[in-house]
Amino acid sequence: MDTHGLVLFGHGARDARWAEPFERLAAKLRDAHGTAGPVALAFLELMSPDLPAAVAQQVAAGCTAITVVPVFFGQGGHVRRDLPALVDACRAAHPGVTIDCVTAVGEDDGVLDAVADYCLRQIAGPDAP
Repeated sequence: MDTHGLVLFGHGARDARWAEPFERLAAKLRDAHGTAGPVALAFLELMSPDLPAAVAQQVAAGCTAITVVPVFFGQGGHVRRDLPALVDACRAAHPGVTIDCVTAVGEDDGVLDAVADYCLRQIAGPDAP
């Protein structure tokens, strides 16, 4: 049976608390993803693991396919330049593993709808339905 891993890729920060929402997202995905494969976090800088280490951990756990999800609101230079180079290096290091990278989460209409809903709830006030 093929195991499909998921890597949430974020920028990273000096303050460890910055990663808390990413850790909550990973936990939600682990609950939803179940035994289909591992869910990991990876960071571009300032935090660990980096993407090559997270991919290597998933390969060691038996993943034959890995999807990298950039948890960025938009596709700036890191997502357009740095991430493709990192993914290519991971593919070269693990030629028997399919490694795909999707667009940044903020580019998805469903994500934008959720953020818009959040914003509208904030101006509606705490007693709004």
